[in-house]
Amino acid sequence: MQHLLITGCNRGLGLEFCRQFLEAGWKVTATCREPEHAKSLSELKSKYSALSIKQLFLDEPSSFDSFTSELGTQPVDLLINNAGTYGGTPQALDNCDPEQWQHTFLVNSISPILLTRAVLENLRLSKDPKVAFLTSKMGSIGDNSSGRSYLYRSSKAALNAAIKSLSIDLREDNIPVIALHPGWVRTDMGGPNGLIDATESITGLRQRIQQLSLSNSGCFVDYAGNAIPW
Repeated sequence: MQHLLITGCNRGLGLEFCRQFLEAGWKVTATCREPEHAKSLSELKSKYSALSIKQLFLDEPSSFDSFTSELGTQPVDLLINNAGTYGGTPQALDNCDPEQWQHTFLVNSISPILLTRAVLENLRLSKDPKVAFLTSKMGSIGDNSSGRSYLYRSSKAALNAAIKSLSIDLREDNIPVIALHPGWVRTDMGGPNGLIDATESITGLRQRIQQLSLSNSGCFVDYAGNAIPW
């Protein structure tokens, strides 16, 4: 049974990832900040014995080693760094809060890379390991034509740069890495006006992950497979 480790699973895209991978017969370790309040995730747990729910704080990277010690020697076939934060609103030039900006960077840019590093030994135990990051088209410098959203855009641009470096560094371990844009999805973060629902987005993202190999490692694509400029 293949093993997925995924962050940010109490709602939205993370929850849908869990549902689809469980339906496909995977073992899933799902993390969130407050498992006791993750009602929808608990409902999945009652249906699928292969689901394990763990607490993880992405704004406390010092806890990552103790978290991975709980994994022991379990192979991780796929790590999906899904959790993130928008960073609050508004994000115009004249009202960006420095502390909130730093926190957004910690959660969106720094911790996903540090968590991947912490899980690296478990990934190396897999016969076919892969790492996926949920990033955003809003982190694309080449695609930015509307400005604003300073906290979110800059944190995702930084994450994208780190993902590209990671894809190069993990090549010697035969671990391909991908940056994924889920589209504008109708979720709590995306809002009610999103163009697609979570089911369509995650179905497409799973196809992109399935097609991931060392030959296309380091790419930045959306749920439909369209390349996105860095």
